[in-house]
Amino acid sequence: MKTLNLGLIGVGRIGTMHANNLNALRPQLADRGLEVNLWITDVAADYARIVAAGLGATFFDSVNAMIEAGVDALLIATGTMTHPDLIRAGIAANLPVFCEKPVAGDVESALPLLEEIAASNGRVQIGHQRRFDAGYLEAKRRLDAGDLGWIHTMRAVTGDMVPPSLEFIATSGGLFRDCSVHDFDILRWLTGKEIVEVYAKGSNNGDPGIGAAGDVDTALAVLTFDDGTVATASATRYNGAGHDVRLEIQGSKSTVVVGLDEQSAMHSAELGVEFPTGTSHQTFIERFDGAYRAEMVAFIEYVLGERENPCSAWDAVAASRVADAAQESLLTGAPVAINPVPVA
Repeated sequence: MKTLNLGLIGVGRIGTMHANNLNALRPQLADRGLEVNLWITDVAADYARIVAAGLGATFFDSVNAMIEAGVDALLIATGTMTHPDLIRAGIAANLPVFCEKPVAGDVESALPLLEEIAASNGRVQIGHQRRFDAGYLEAKRRLDAGDLGWIHTMRAVTGDMVPPSLEFIATSGGLFRDCSVHDFDILRWLTGKEIVEVYAKGSNNGDPGIGAAGDVDTALAVLTFDDGTVATASATRYNGAGHDVRLEIQGSKSTVVVGLDEQSAMHSAELGVEFPTGTSHQTFIERFDGAYRAEMVAFIEYVLGERENPCSAWDAVAASRVADAAQESLLTGAPVAINPVPVA
């Protein structure tokens, strides 16, 4: 049985979710001859000790202590502003790194880090979990197979059921950077094309505190790809019907919709139509439960050298650059051209 020591940095909501998913994956990984030991650290040391004890994990008082003890890979689930230094610590120790998005607080801060990753041949996977969702994977299979024909329109939707705290919103970078960046990433991944222009509008009809924090509670971005194809990406903090993530891809031959199932957060206005009949998802964690688990399996396979990087830091920064442009367009009221992220 091969042993893999994974060092989890940060045990807030996302970090604890990853820890629970890794524990749930133990039987599946054991069938592949792999035993995963979970090592945990967090600046909130007392809380992290409690979490580690509940998970049967080992607590460390620092990232350096983990590295010195021989950790095999790092999994970063801390606040955005800590990501660059933690990524640097991982690549300096020649360790594979998984880091939740984004790479850094802004694109300009991320660009030097991309160069450092390339110069050191660093292995850094960024957490864009939609790439592992069954619906998006099937849509990509059909798109790549030519089943949809040529694509003329795409419509992406991300709607949270309730807004996060105003404290979070004030530091999130804005609705496009917080929510729609996932749509920007998945649209690039699905099509293999670059978004070259964005035009955005937004509104505030909910808590006035969101506007006071410099954000909007609802927004729409019109995207243009490098081949002229157009798409829209809409997002809201107030989708009371449930957590709603969908993507409609319309082609010359056929149309597919990701996220259209019995738990879709919508109701038909047509008489006699009862679909969907299930209870809608309440949060993104429920909606992407399977995708988050598959993402952890993919990272482990990446650590073991069994697969290529499924979401590079370069990919994540490219999506963040679209989000930055959308926020700029929202503020200026004008379309914003997007320059490609330099390849380090």
